[in-house]
Amino acid sequence: MIIVKVDQKGSTSIDKALRKLKRKFDNTKVLKKLRERREFKKPSVKKREDKRKAVYINKTYGDKD
Repeated sequence: MIIVKVDQKGSTSIDKALRKLKRKFDNTKVLKKLRERREFKKPSVKKREDKRKAVYINKTYGDKD
């Protein structure tokens, strides 16, 4: 269990506190870990996905000189 503490100083609104909480929660990458653990993936499948992702990123963002 991860405890995320958000300090609400003085007159800050609840909306701002919720935004801070969401940002901190996203930064801890809890949801990403939970989604990965939902099902088992073989290491070879993970490597294949990582390679595909690298090729895609290189194709779209690489060689922009």
